[in-house]
Amino acid sequence: MSDDRTTITELGTALGTLPFPDPISALARRPKELRIADDAWDLLESIVGSGRFAAELAGAFANGRSFLEAPDGLRGRSPLAIEWTGGRRPPGDEVAPIDLRIDHVYLISCKYESDILANASPARLFDGLLATTGTWERSDWYETVAPVELSTLYRACVAATGLTGFPSTPSACSRGQLCSLRTALAGRSYPVGPSRSAYAELCRAVSLASAHRWNTQLESTGIARETMLWRLLRIGSAPYFVLGNDRRTGAPARFRIAGPWDWRDEFELEDFTVVPASVGQPRVDWRCAYRTRQDGLTRTVAGHVEIRWSHGRFAQPPEAKVYLDTPMAQLPGYHQLIALEEPQLTLWPTA
Repeated sequence: MSDDRTTITELGTALGTLPFPDPISALARRPKELRIADDAWDLLESIVGSGRFAAELAGAFANGRSFLEAPDGLRGRSPLAIEWTGGRRPPGDEVAPIDLRIDHVYLISCKYESDILANASPARLFDGLLATTGTWERSDWYETVAPVELSTLYRACVAATGLTGFPSTPSACSRGQLCSLRTALAGRSYPVGPSRSAYAELCRAVSLASAHRWNTQLESTGIARETMLWRLLRIGSAPYFVLGNDRRTGAPARFRIAGPWDWRDEFELEDFTVVPASVGQPRVDWRCAYRTRQDGLTRTVAGHVEIRWSHGRFAQPPEAKVYLDTPMAQLPGYHQLIALEEPQLTLWPTA
């Protein structure tokens, strides 16, 4: 299920594509074109009525309106049907996280206050290369690539917190024991002494091993580095749209995302590199250089992957969060939506 903020931004975007002067007017009418259940309307009204997320609602509505007016979007044509996924996962393989579908054709990903491109298991990224289906390691990534360093850190943390009755390795712990250790380690820093140096060793080992596995898979599987870049940038098999805001710049994010054919018509990948980083946590940096065919200039895109526990230390296996370090407006294949130079004649009602 979507949280309240996500509900506001996604449904606010949807309402912005309809011919209403503001979100409150649209909400009062409950337009039939937006195909959501009564309980979703009730929830939306409740959130709006509380006064929370007013700024987010206004921004989302403005993004929807830009899509309504854009030549690459609806060109001023009011939608007949808007479908909302409501946080449900797609039943099939899908590169982009689609949140809205308009008139069964226009696919929209709502991306507000996020610079995360993907949140996958480390094995799916480094071994599976972000494929949507396949087989890869399902166990704890730290245990897989740095078992000695993980056990050393675990024992140092147990000793520093004064916990007793724990086994010698984290893999032998019960769920309750891991939760107790996580609680005892509350805070941003590890306890002083051996646990901090042990964590530094874990970071180094995981970063080196993850980058090595990623590079090895790129070489051995025959997957083109161009394909890897497309997966990282969410270049799907067909064009779609991103509406939201760029967390790095604070600017509205309103883009048409090119498909692979369009991408190759416009760009040529020159290099794609993966290197381990040393930044105080397990991390791998990635970078690409590409040439724009129109002007012949070479440009770069950079990002990084943080391999970290997302629900507290030792609580659950680590995740691989893929971050973008380059502003979205500078990404190859991300075309900004522009407004119509001349407004179209309309017969829309004002409310």
